[in-house]
Amino acid sequence: MGCAFPVPRPGPSLPGPAAAGSEATPGPGARSPPAATSASTMPFDFRRFDIYRKVPKDLTQPTYTGAIISVCCCLFILFLFLSELTGFIATEIVNELYVDDPDKDSGGKIEVNLNISLPNLHCELVGLDIQDEMGRHEVGHIDNSMKIPLNNGDGCRFEGHFSINKVPGNFHVSTHSATAQPQNPDMTHVIHKLSFGDKLQVHNVHGAFNALEGADKLSSNPLASHDYILKIVPTVYEDMSGKQRYSYQYTVANKEYVAYSHTGRIIPAIWFRYDLSPITVKYTERRQPLYRFITSICAIIGGTFTVAGILDSCIFTASEAWKKIQLGKMQ
Repeated sequence: MGCAFPVPRPGPSLPGPAAAGSEATPGPGARSPPAATSASTMPFDFRRFDIYRKVPKDLTQPTYTGAIISVCCCLFILFLFLSELTGFIATEIVNELYVDDPDKDSGGKIEVNLNISLPNLHCELVGLDIQDEMGRHEVGHIDNSMKIPLNNGDGCRFEGHFSINKVPGNFHVSTHSATAQPQNPDMTHVIHKLSFGDKLQVHNVHGAFNALEGADKLSSNPLASHDYILKIVPTVYEDMSGKQRYSYQYTVANKEYVAYSHTGRIIPAIWFRYDLSPITVKYTERRQPLYRFITSICAIIGGTFTVAGILDSCIFTASEAWKKIQLGKMQ
């Protein structure tokens, strides 16, 4: 006698929750649920921009050659750095040439300083005469001048401070202003100073600001005239603060002669004939810019380390190759 179990028949599907562990398949037209957002999204790491990645020390190999090269490299960098620092601290003088009248506020005048000794001519006979192409003709100029007796009154030292026009002309030391002309005036002399414009006390500027300083004509003919032909060059000096000073350099040529006319010998004199150059010389005091100093330092450090690294790499490679060769010979 057997038992019969009833077989369930399939009936209509009813809506309900899916069985545990089973995955429901969406039907046609059904929307899939949104993907779950991961809570462990990788945060932004600024260290990604590091182009100088660090290598652990236990992955590097120090060598004696590398140590020697490193010490020499640091000493060389220190030497170049101190050299650049000295150049950066110190000032440099830059000069340029241009055509212009720099001192336009001078009223067309140039200040002159003259200091000359005539050891064999009395002070009452010594005088200064000024003339130029603008029609100026002044005999016996005495403003801002001084005569100092020399050799117990037998000689004279003339010091004068006067102005001239910025046109060709001359000024001369002579006996023309004396009330009575001597028969044989002795024009032997020594020039201590002849300068134009402001005095520039700058060590880095070497120029002919007092080109006739120390000119000694004591051994020349006492009755001879002396001609000094001057070419005056305007000069501007601008310091670090932008302040400008105006001076004048000059070149000089001279000749000595005894002059005669149809009436006899001409009274000798010491002539200073001058003309102005249209070219102006400008000296500008400057200091090296900071950016140029930094650029030089970066070039020194980077270039030295690069060259030292290449040298160290070549030595290390050659050393390793030599060790392999020796090892191969031993085997």
